[in-house]
Amino acid sequence: MSVTAPGDKFAAIVKVGPKGQIVIPKEARAMFGIEPGSSLLLLADEAQGIAIVRQEPFRDFIDTVMPTIRVDE
Repeated sequence: MSVTAPGDKFAAIVKVGPKGQIVIPKEARAMFGIEPGSSLLLLADEAQGIAIVRQEPFRDFIDTVMPTIRVDE
């Protein structure tokens, strides 16, 4: 099930497959320009849940704030 609202909103229920994978719906991929090979950042917090965001906006921030941290690709 998915819901598209006017403008910049989208919601969907996705199922986790047997390998622990989910499919990002076409509408959401189009909205964020996600294509095969795109890198995404997964953020998890036990109290707040899981968020998946594009990696690009955070790369420069991480490099600036934590220059000695190694980021695995």
